[in-house]
Amino acid sequence: MRERAPCVYILANKMRGTLYVGVTSDLAKRVWEHKHNIVPGFTRKYCVHDLVWFEQHEAMASAITREKAIKEWRRAWKLELIETSNPDWQDLYQHLLVQP
Repeated sequence: MRERAPCVYILANKMRGTLYVGVTSDLAKRVWEHKHNIVPGFTRKYCVHDLVWFEQHEAMASAITREKAIKEWRRAWKLELIETSNPDWQDLYQHLLVQP
């Protein structure tokens, strides 16, 4: 069984493309929902399905605070955040499914 933890995440439709910032308590499930267009709205409309960055938190309150802050950031700051840890903009979803 996957461990659930509050996470802030960023999805993209391509390298340096359209971005979506979200928060969830079950990252693997939520990204799967985005990838399979279960979630109506922005990510379905613009095909924003690649997990390019995420950050785990101890509590949902801190994850929500971080999500709101990142949503207010300039686009360049979001790109820098992604490229610092994922310079090739790889889809990190498969890494979530690997059990240690």
